[in-house]
Amino acid sequence: MPDPQTRPQRIETPCVRICIIHPLHGICEGCGRTLAEIGRWSTFSAEERRRIMAELPDRLTEITSAS
Repeated sequence: MPDPQTRPQRIETPCVRICIIHPLHGICEGCGRTLAEIGRWSTFSAEERRRIMAELPDRLTEITSAS
């Protein structure tokens, strides 16, 4: 069994594996992140990821109500 100290730490992610970028808003219709946020997700600090995740419900509401 691998040493628990050598295993990479799991990064919290809002990904729900529905990866469709909204053509007008430029955010993922599944998780609400921008392409830039998706691409840089693993480089963000835990605090940055939590801040972004707190914004996602409002983003998703915005694109679903605008459709």
